[in-house]
Amino acid sequence: MRPLAEFPSEARRSIVGVLTDIDDTLTTEGRLTAAAYSAMERLHAAGLMVIPVTGRPAGWCDHIARMWPVDAVVGENGAFWMRYDQAHRRLRSIHVADPEQQQERRSRLARLAKDIMAAVPGCGLASDQPYRAADLAIDYCEDVAPLPRTAVDDIVRRMQAAGLTVKVSSIHVNGWFGDYDKLSTSRRLLAEEFAQDIDRDRARWVFAGDSPNDELMFAHFPHSVGVANVAQYADRIRSMPAWVTPSQCGAGFVELADALLAAHRE
Repeated sequence: MRPLAEFPSEARRSIVGVLTDIDDTLTTEGRLTAAAYSAMERLHAAGLMVIPVTGRPAGWCDHIARMWPVDAVVGENGAFWMRYDQAHRRLRSIHVADPEQQQERRSRLARLAKDIMAAVPGCGLASDQPYRAADLAIDYCEDVAPLPRTAVDDIVRRMQAAGLTVKVSSIHVNGWFGDYDKLSTSRRLLAEEFAQDIDRDRARWVFAGDSPNDELMFAHFPHSVGVANVAQYADRIRSMPAWVTPSQCGAGFVELADALLAAHRE
């Protein structure tokens, strides 16, 4: 990783949109600060697209799509996207799985959740699980006392043994049935809703993140940016971001927004 200050001005001027994780990238100690929210708003007002790409649940994403200064949101690590049409006052919600698949998978995930919580002392069902449409989130440090990495690894192994795709965020272990992810659904969203090709034009997009579940996005975008706390996962992320902010969490996102906007003003 290279310091954000070395991100060339010409490359920053070419950026058309920002895809961003939420937890510990936009938020700080579990809260969305006024400065981080304002950074999104300033990016959006300047004409850059802003799209959160998060592991958070459908219930949260409905609110985010409607209320935040964003163009759309990808939720539950790629299970769906939501976009609010301001002109027609309508929320568009596209899920990767059909309703029958979703119902069957939710039943299997509920059984697995009980098994994991019985087998791994100290973990818990994520407090936002009731609002999820497609995945299982096991809390290892958000609302429970932080667990050691060995316990997190045990949760990962149990999910994988059950046939789930598994990603570790800064607060949860997320697992789901299906081969979608943050990148594949972001690709579909940008193509189908905005006629954007993030394979051909990957150098014109920034992805901001902080944890192992952002690795595919870090690897895909040559101008991926990690907020400073990404360094704690250096031994667990094979493809680290190209650039790193001086500050952690939401303050780091503000630094990224300031750097992009300064280049665009030039």
